Amino acid sequence: MQGPMDKIQRAIKQGLAPLRCPPPMRLSEWAEKYFYLSAESSYAEGVWRAYPYQVGIMDAISNDDIKEIVWKKPARVGYTKILLAAVGYYAQHKKRNQAIWQPTDDDRDEFTKVELNSMLRDCEIMREVFPQALARAKENTLQQKMLLGSTIHLRGGKAAKNYRRLTVDVAVLDELDGFDLDIEQEGSPDMLAAKRLEGATFPKLIMGSTPKLRNFSLIEAREEAVDLQMSFYVPCPACGEEHTLTWGGKDKDHGFKWHAEDPETVLHLCESCKAAYSQQDYLAVWQEGRWKAASGIWIDDENGTFRDENDNKANPPRSIAFTGLWTAYSPQTTWPAIVRDWIAARAKARAGDLSAQKTFTNTTLGETWEQQADRTDYHDLEARAEAYPLGKIPRGGLICVAGVDVQDDRFEMVVWAVGRDEEMWAVDYIVIPANPADEREWDRLDAYLLTEYEHVAGAHLRIESAAIDTGGHFTHQSYNFCRRRLGRRVYAVKGANKISSPIKGRASWQDVNFNGRILKRGVKLWAVGTDTAKDLIYGRLKITEPGPGAIHFSEDLPVAFYEQLTAEARVPVKTSSGEAYRWQKPPSARNEVLDCTVYALFASHMLDIHRYSARRWELLAEKIQADSPDPVRFEPARTTPNPPPTRPPPKQRHRPMIR
Repeated sequence: MQGPMDKIQRAIKQGLAPLRCPPPMRLSEWAEKYFYLSAESSYAEGVWRAYPYQVGIMDAISNDDIKEIVWKKPARVGYTKILLAAVGYYAQHKKRNQAIWQPTDDDRDEFTKVELNSMLRDCEIMREVFPQALARAKENTLQQKMLLGSTIHLRGGKAAKNYRRLTVDVAVLDELDGFDLDIEQEGSPDMLAAKRLEGATFPKLIMGSTPKLRNFSLIEAREEAVDLQMSFYVPCPACGEEHTLTWGGKDKDHGFKWHAEDPETVLHLCESCKAAYSQQDYLAVWQEGRWKAASGIWIDDENGTFRDENDNKANPPRSIAFTGLWTAYSPQTTWPAIVRDWIAARAKARAGDLSAQKTFTNTTLGETWEQQADRTDYHDLEARAEAYPLGKIPRGGLICVAGVDVQDDRFEMVVWAVGRDEEMWAVDYIVIPANPADEREWDRLDAYLLTEYEHVAGAHLRIESAAIDTGGHFTHQSYNFCRRRLGRRVYAVKGANKISSPIKGRASWQDVNFNGRILKRGVKLWAVGTDTAKDLIYGRLKITEPGPGAIHFSEDLPVAFYEQLTAEARVPVKTSSGEAYRWQKPPSARNEVLDCTVYALFASHMLDIHRYSARRWELLAEKIQADSPDPVRFEPARTTPNPPPTRPPPKQRHRPMIR
């Protein structure tokens, strides 16, 4: 029978339980003790037993000195289970707030229902912090799990709003290459997720993904940027020399080799001694494998520490990538099965179907697929540069339009002259250093929009129509700028949400937050069919002869102009209705010139230039002649091609455009 003091002591103990600091434990130790493989999401239900290559990854995830984990991985290596164990570990053991993003809302729902909910239900230790795992409650939804001491936020990655208003210690991006490269023109998903960690005492950014297209892979870009890349080395069963498992190839004297077309004969040749060994031989020594970097730094699985090549303790890196791990390392598939998949994929490729080879490269080898994307080579455009100076309108240009892109520290503007049959000439490319948050800085942009450009005939033309980007961090400043210039055809624009929208989309009235006042329906915001515009622009860039739809470039334009104009390519992306092709840019590329050109094309559509009659063009040409001190004759139709453009000297072409 308990007395009053016993009850008081028990109550005090229970009350102080949340403040109790458990003894330090690495993720691999926690998972071995508490993690459970659920029947819904595992090949075999039961307790967790880590593969040798999984231990180092798990301990890096739980190492507070490491801020960023990157794993470019294939299928069937246990990534999802490691991720689930990490979520449980940070919720129960360290009680840290987490956010997990999946590429889409549907992916989020499936992950929550199949993976996360079953883990919270079947890992008994999780009942300490989530007793309502089986209950329907506001604390247990597809978007949020409110645990004792922490919260798990679950989001789809398509919408920029899903990255806002979250403050967490751990941010997870699952299947990073399945995300859009730019989330609603607000930035890449990895950068948006990293912002949610600002202020955390022990911030942790975890990114894993099966890679997709080379040069368009977010996980590959993050892998290349880390402080330390590590690969899993195993000793050769014959000579004992450490090496990585490799696919090999016809030109390699190591890696996978087999006789004729018989997958059952596959063996792995050691890079050092060239001895051949089987998968069974590999599994006999894989426990001796370790993660090691080219510098000699390696992870000691006994205690999770980093050591140098002399076995001295080394400092953990701030960011780390686990590279080169492919399906052959995992016992979940056989080496003959891998070879059979390759032979089948190769047969399809010979018949013209590369899809199986792409899948094999991505999901088995864990590498990006190099695909011939639909894009324009900027060198080809640069070689077509013509001998007319920037700031002066060539003979065929009759109307000036402009597009403006608003960046955090500058405005970028491209001015195009448009002539008959929508033939276009690049007239100006301007970079204006500025702080768009300061209303006074917009006056500098306005001065350039008021510029009058001299025509080769001697007349002066002003910008007839301009479009200003509003999709960045300075939406209301952009709104207010356009609101005050409605009579000058300065339009507020944003990319349309729907694919295949018209270049000149619908307009909607938007409130403007100006000087702390809300101006109801203060400005018209126009939707721009950006993908439609890019289709049109890239199609016209392929026109090499002067005439209808041709695009001309001044010899004064810098190389960056061409690089940015051609930065994007049409690549396959995952959508709610399946795979579709979208215009996207590589993670490290800039595309401001292309955006400005899209906006300028919209500005021309606001003038209905694409509907001008031949007589309308003739009247414009006559007016320019009348306004010119030295009139020139404008031909109603070109009967002979212009002389071929000459490649200008490098000094002229590389003139800096920052003003």
